[in-house]
Amino acid sequence: MSILKFKPIYQERVWGGRKLEEKMGRSLPANKTIGESWEVVDRPEAQSIATNGPWEGKTLRDLVKMEGDYLFGPGNDHQQPFPVLVKWLDCCERLSLQVHPPAEAAQRFGGEPKTENWYVAEATAEAKLLVGLQQGVTRKDFEKALREETLEALVHRIPSRAGDSLLVRSGRLHAIDGGNLILEIQQNSDTTYRVFDWGRVGLDGAPRDLHVEQSMSCIDFKDFEPEPIRDDIASSEQCLADCDEFRIRRFRFPGARKLNFPANEQPSLIHMISGGATFGNDTLTSGETALVPFAAEGQLEMVRPSVFLVTDGFFSPKRAPSNL
Repeated sequence: MSILKFKPIYQERVWGGRKLEEKMGRSLPANKTIGESWEVVDRPEAQSIATNGPWEGKTLRDLVKMEGDYLFGPGNDHQQPFPVLVKWLDCCERLSLQVHPPAEAAQRFGGEPKTENWYVAEATAEAKLLVGLQQGVTRKDFEKALREETLEALVHRIPSRAGDSLLVRSGRLHAIDGGNLILEIQQNSDTTYRVFDWGRVGLDGAPRDLHVEQSMSCIDFKDFEPEPIRDDIASSEQCLADCDEFRIRRFRFPGARKLNFPANEQPSLIHMISGGATFGNDTLTSGETALVPFAAEGQLEMVRPSVFLVTDGFFSPKRAPSNL
């Protein structure tokens, strides 16, 4: 058994565009602004479908239930959904100023906690990431600015560069500027509370819903001026995130090289940012994500200069040894 690849699920968003078509050669729905491509998802409202191998046509939920030990390792509850959701975000315009709930608040409001990581694949010269608060901003300052619609001045803004990575934990205030193409790796959750939306209307022409009460209960008002992990161009391997929910590493190889994925350690997700590789009889090209099963053994072989991410640590046992 080799890697598993899945059919993308495209989501129309008011802030989206057509960059996935331009940059990755994707075939997008016509005449729609596509903001998100869900690459790996196991949710009631959206299911990834395998596109290769003996399980072609099966949903990820079916595979978790039927082949959980092989795919994800023994000892995991295969009645639970796959714990990670992977998306491409084409941010043609700025997203809303928002927050995801920490676990306690999520339970109180009937939502789901959501910690996510952004990897910037491409950014225009003017693009920014809006994360956390300016040093010294208080809840009272925030409430006043919210009433006066002057929140932007209180939010910490970071110039966005290709190769940047930022962990956005539940409770962190954030927005993404237009001009960013981002790979988002997150907990399996779709709970977002918008605190401000820049006066925008939705695809239906009506103002989008805000969730001010929930947002104010979730925002970490002690989260001042976080900074991204900048791309270490000289390093072939760089850890981008290591938290309870997942671990993410970036690999950069200038030419042909093979990476071993030993069997029976832990499942992994491979995300090709640029370049190309093979894994057994399967190929991986720019923008694709693939699942390496727990019990599978194989080699990822670069066929040209490549940058890719590997996500693991999302199933027990955490942080198994790795030969990567």
